[in-house]
Amino acid sequence: MKQNAYKWLKQPEDQDYPAALSYLSLLYDERTAAACMNKLKRARMTEFKAKDIFRASGLPLLGTTNTHVQKDRKRIQSGRALSPLLLIRDSANGKVIIADGYHRLCAVYSYDEDAVIPCKIVR
Repeated sequence: MKQNAYKWLKQPEDQDYPAALSYLSLLYDERTAAACMNKLKRARMTEFKAKDIFRASGLPLLGTTNTHVQKDRKRIQSGRALSPLLLIRDSANGKVIIADGYHRLCAVYSYDEDAVIPCKIVR
């Protein structure tokens, strides 16, 4: 699949922020998680290659048999736009936390590890 075959929304969807907050609340105390969310909402859009996000996160690639990855692959195949990723730089642990968008990242990576992924990233 060619790079321009991926369609992305210009901004994350509204429901991405509560999903990210829920995940971040498992990693951080409530105050820190909320502060991360406020920063993400104000952050500018940027982009990184799929393979670089995976390397920085240290997470495993979910296979195409994962139901959420399958759903996102169907979105890609049907030409529907995906929501950008929400990322946190966890400097203390030397990793990037994928606060929202892990399955979307895996779906795109399954087609092209060099795909450029739009995202918001904060410290």
